Amino acid sequence: MTQIINSFDEISERYDAALVDLWGCLHNGYEPFAAAVSALAKFRDKGGKILLLTNSPRPRPSVMRQLDKIGVPRDLYHDIAASGDASQFSLVAGDVGTKVYHLGPERDRGFFKELPKVAGKQVDISLVPLASAEGIVCTGLFDDDTETPDDYRETFLYAKSKGLKMLCTNPDIIVDKGDRRIYCAGALARAFEEMGGESLYFGKPYPAIYDLARRRLMALADVQDHRIIGIGDGINTDIRGAIAEDIDSLFVTGGLAATETGTVDQPEPQRLAKFLNAAQLSPTYAIGHLR
Repeated sequence: MTQIINSFDEISERYDAALVDLWGCLHNGYEPFAAAVSALAKFRDKGGKILLLTNSPRPRPSVMRQLDKIGVPRDLYHDIAASGDASQFSLVAGDVGTKVYHLGPERDRGFFKELPKVAGKQVDISLVPLASAEGIVCTGLFDDDTETPDDYRETFLYAKSKGLKMLCTNPDIIVDKGDRRIYCAGALARAFEEMGGESLYFGKPYPAIYDLARRRLMALADVQDHRIIGIGDGINTDIRGAIAEDIDSLFVTGGLAATETGTVDQPEPQRLAKFLNAAQLSPTYAIGHLR
């Protein structure tokens, strides 16, 4: 049964490392949550290792620069594992070919830079028009302020007819950016699948990103799984992924599920239970906001 807690400090001594989500948990896309920063800093100061685990389509260096821009202190965390990192390995492995169509905004072009090497060699990846592509790399919508997945129906019908696979660099369906809810790459990948296409995923809750997270965590310290906790507001990403990896989880209910769980300061127990029952998931703990 999920235990509702008032602060991370109540349980933090049970863990040596935390895998922490970003959007809706540590920041809102514009600025960090002060209480979350304080809670994680306290955990870090007691010796806890903090690895930011994000479904951002950008690889680690780009995520770090983005966090710098919105004011997340670099000394708050020890390392980052991003969906963009895991997806890069898939790209250079040739899972969607070497001539690819980039479906996403210009700001995500950093995904195609500093690609990892295969057998010590740099793989030549070319960005081409859709008509010349062997596959699609989806980092998001071209304009997430105005577009929805329905705007891509014609593109997806063409891609399906050509047998193109889609590499989805961010399995999130939606995120809250400030006070707005916007679609992510996962919404496009799901729409493509619903039309009969094939999408490949490498972020939460899929195993590849957790394999990467463990490798980067083990470079910091020898941490056993029972001493790791996953923290996030995505029931089908953060929490489903942690449960699948057999690690404890802290569900931040005041993010994506704030309305469903009745969260203002803390979730309403009955509404939380109903929400979790519908999801058929049972996180170890729940809290309104990371603090």
